[in-house]
Amino acid sequence: MSRIAATFARLRQEGRVALMPYLTVGFPEPGSTLDLVPALEAAGASLFELGMPFSDPLADGATIQRATQRALDHGINLSTCIETVATLRARGLQAPLLLMGYYNPLLRYGIERACADFAAAGGDGWIIPDMPPEESAQLHAAAAAHGLDLIMFVAPTTPDDRMAEIAARASGFIYVVSLTGVTGARASLSTNLATVIERLRRLTDLPLVVGFGISSPAHVAEVAQIADGAIVGSALIAQLEQLPAADLVPGATRFVRELMTGIER
Repeated sequence: MSRIAATFARLRQEGRVALMPYLTVGFPEPGSTLDLVPALEAAGASLFELGMPFSDPLADGATIQRATQRALDHGINLSTCIETVATLRARGLQAPLLLMGYYNPLLRYGIERACADFAAAGGDGWIIPDMPPEESAQLHAAAAAHGLDLIMFVAPTTPDDRMAEIAARASGFIYVVSLTGVTGARASLSTNLATVIERLRRLTDLPLVVGFGISSPAHVAEVAQIADGAIVGSALIAQLEQLPAADLVPGATRFVRELMTGIER
């Protein structure tokens, strides 16, 4: 059983849903991710989405774009991200680690090489928002050969036939985009999110994890009623932007513990 599958199986037994923080690798400083991830795991986070900086982050709003640019200014690239995963594993981190980013860096690095190196480092899966299912065969095959999950997306606008195609190709979990548009904190989630989840439940037994716009304990509690996990990205990055260096890890930990309140079903 993969680390991702084992994590969701354990959470189901405990009657809890997953909280999955998003962190841009190398933000706010080159070594910040190595300090933040273990602290947030200790605070209750179940999985981690680690952003691979890229110059054209099409799915990301202004907050994550700023973090990405700062990481790029630090010289962070795909190799650095894989090295970060390896270091976290060497330090004893147990939670699943997924790299989120865009397809160009993987193509430049080499699909087979990227999957082999990421798996050897202790990675668990890819989240590639600009890769449509019909173009995923090469990455899907390479990921599967190295025991990596390839996470697929479903949006509120996804029709039933395409939803079925996505569900058939997905592994690990399915990333349910809570609203139309790019990432970023929102005051409220989509009014039809429960309907999207219900439609998808008919097509797959994979865990369903909701992202985009989740920024408060109330949002996490809302997602916990209908899905298997919640991803918090822009709201966490915004917190990191505001924190002084000395309070970076304690401040992020406080924020994640706050989000965890009421997460139990």
